[in-house]
Amino acid sequence: MSVIQMRGIKREYRMEGKHGKSKDGANAVVVRALRGVDFSAEAGEFVSVMGPSGSGKSTLMNILGCLDKPSGGTYTLDGIETSSSDSDTFALIRNRKIGFVFQSFNLLARTTALENVELPLFYRRREKDGNRQTSAGRKERAMEALKEVGLAERVDHFPSQLSGGQQQRVAIARAMVNDPAFILADEPTGNLDTGMTLEIMGLFQQLNNRGKTIVMVTHEPELAAYTKRIITLRDGGLVSDEQVTQRRSAPEDLAQWKKDHALLSEDL
Repeated sequence: MSVIQMRGIKREYRMEGKHGKSKDGANAVVVRALRGVDFSAEAGEFVSVMGPSGSGKSTLMNILGCLDKPSGGTYTLDGIETSSSDSDTFALIRNRKIGFVFQSFNLLARTTALENVELPLFYRRREKDGNRQTSAGRKERAMEALKEVGLAERVDHFPSQLSGGQQQRVAIARAMVNDPAFILADEPTGNLDTGMTLEIMGLFQQLNNRGKTIVMVTHEPELAAYTKRIITLRDGGLVSDEQVTQRRSAPEDLAQWKKDHALLSEDL
């Protein structure tokens, strides 16, 4: 089953030319950020989106995340055609269908890990069965999400009391708490060192092995090697779509990194 199905996605921006705006738009400059992209992802896939600066990665991510609408084409997310949705429907889709993970974590500084993870549940007034949520139910679901990412002992900690890797784990738990159709991760390890990067990629692999669909935007081939499939954009078009034939194991690489790091410390 396709979780994501994009057909002929275009995104154009009209900008004023050197001589200002004309009544007929003759002076407008059209920037074609995406030029008819076809992309789909099945349930359980782990896809990297790559490409140089200006390739259209960010534009595609914004459309995937229902943060922007395409100028042309269709985007069906978990059976919902989104291209003609209004802003209220977009907000509902973002809350229920997409789990966002950002490079900068985007945690609320004055709330605990548990409260940060609970936040998406506040905007979801009813459960899938139509029953109203309760405060106890929200807390229980947030606790389960934190346990799943290995932070059961850190639920009452504030972001300032957590390492960068732990903060990103909280962000992943927050992304998972509503059981979204897929996780959309934008450079999720950009602010982390090597060890924490491998921990987070290991967590993504673990979630994917359990069936969660993940789309990750990255510019690092080393990180893409931990996914199952790599699509590459250039000049607004999709130029390659390849399966990862020699997928790396983040837990194994982390174990080797720790071993090498320990030997280096002994030598010093």
